[in-house]
Amino acid sequence: MSRAPSHAGTWYSSNEESLSLQLDRWLESVPDSAPCIGPLTGDVQMAQFPTPRARVIIAPHAGYSYSGAAAAWAYRAADWSNAKRVFILGPSHHFYLTKCALSACDTYVTPFGELRLDKKTISELAATGKFDQMSLNVDEAEHSIEMHLPYLHKMLLRAFSDYGPRPPIIPVLVGNTSEASEVEYGQIFSKYLADPTSVFIISSDFAHWGSRFRYTYYEPMQGDAIMLKSSSSIPREPAIHESIGKVDMRCVEAIERGEVKGWWEVLSLTGNTVCGRHPIGIVMAAIEAIRIQAGPDGQSLGQFRFVRYERSSDCISAKDSSVSYASGFAVM
Repeated sequence: MSRAPSHAGTWYSSNEESLSLQLDRWLESVPDSAPCIGPLTGDVQMAQFPTPRARVIIAPHAGYSYSGAAAAWAYRAADWSNAKRVFILGPSHHFYLTKCALSACDTYVTPFGELRLDKKTISELAATGKFDQMSLNVDEAEHSIEMHLPYLHKMLLRAFSDYGPRPPIIPVLVGNTSEASEVEYGQIFSKYLADPTSVFIISSDFAHWGSRFRYTYYEPMQGDAIMLKSSSSIPREPAIHESIGKVDMRCVEAIERGEVKGWWEVLSLTGNTVCGRHPIGIVMAAIEAIRIQAGPDGQSLGQFRFVRYERSSDCISAKDSSVSYASGFAVM
């Protein structure tokens, strides 16, 4: 069974040549090195493209006209040289579940061709009893995984010969998981993440701000944070888009610190609408499990660094809306 590229032609081009040229242009616009942008690493650490052993990336999943350029930074940062399988963890936007779900498909179709699914690894995960199985309708309705497939196909084509098999993929649809279940899933995925031949893609946008998203959180220069209303006067100190950026960077900082508890706390405090909060939490929990097993010598494993941050627009009033996009990576 194959999954069709259901969002091709709307969210991104269905024309192979046009799509290839677009992705190449964005990838080539990423420099060979650039300063990191996170609160902990910004202007202190430089990122190389690619970065050796960067086997975890966070990248956005909006339509390519909005987030395609930002995603290129994560894909250029990743080290694909030793990849033998690629996990893609994406949040469920349309189908409610409290667990993670696996695909029943054999292949995922892209405008560039097919990507094989790693049926052996998927069977191993299913055998834990902790995963549901997606129906084909649910699989094809979700965009958070599909939006990464053209970039992934492109990077694997660059890294591996046309004549040999390219690494298979393990798509994982992540539901509204609890903190306890994220730790549990982190333990399950940790053995795969510890394998130097595994690459993990975390699919996530950051703040979805505006009344249409039911999130108008605003932090003034002084006083407590508030939820703006459509009738609210236009705040200027700071501007709304500056407040959004500040809140997003607090979330980025929590990821950089590498403690999943801190990640949960900043989300609880700000309510930030990071749609990939649960995939991020699961992978952070997996990294923590690996660090614990590695002991004192492994405490630097999996530190995230962020290299790109963009928004779809800069909100001026509470009637406006925007979505934020951040690209980062972790070295394992």
